[in-house]
Amino acid sequence: MSRIGNRILLIPNGVEVNINQNHILIKGKLGTLEYTFSPLIKVVVENNEIKTLRTNEEKSTKQLHGTTNANIKNMLIGVSEGYKKEIEIKGVGYKATLKGKEIEIIAGYSHPVLLEVPSNLKLELPKPTNIIISGIDKQAVGEFAANLRDVRRPSPYSGKGIMYKDEIIRRKEGKTASK
Repeated sequence: MSRIGNRILLIPNGVEVNINQNHILIKGKLGTLEYTFSPLIKVVVENNEIKTLRTNEEKSTKQLHGTTNANIKNMLIGVSEGYKKEIEIKGVGYKATLKGKEIEIIAGYSHPVLLEVPSNLKLELPKPTNIIISGIDKQAVGEFAANLRDVRRPSPYSGKGIMYKDEIIRRKEGKTASK
């Protein structure tokens, strides 16, 4: 039984939803998002609410039911409020700079690492050690933040590296001298 799939989604003010067979287009003040869902799922818009219904009771259809509902909810939040991830860089000499449509990260390697910023995302660097990623697509924001973090994952021994702002790194003690 999909509890997430049965959830009724409220359409926020200023958001317009258009459905054409198994394609949904959502427009809001921050932009437009599109999603093509499975023909096994039926999406109904009425009275400023969105409902997702499944055509049969097979396990794969039930899985698609919850996923489709969650994706539509993320789109509604994205076009009305947007998504934001904050990243911190810790370590002596570790920093980031914006160079046009690329971000250059110096993280203890013999060379700077260049990553291209997707066109649908906005990057801010209030400090060279803080990065704020924002956009309307939750998946794109999270994926780019994860790619940035993968440049130099935080070390459990020294605590240095690239991490999410509120991430807690479990510290390890390291080797101790034997007597």
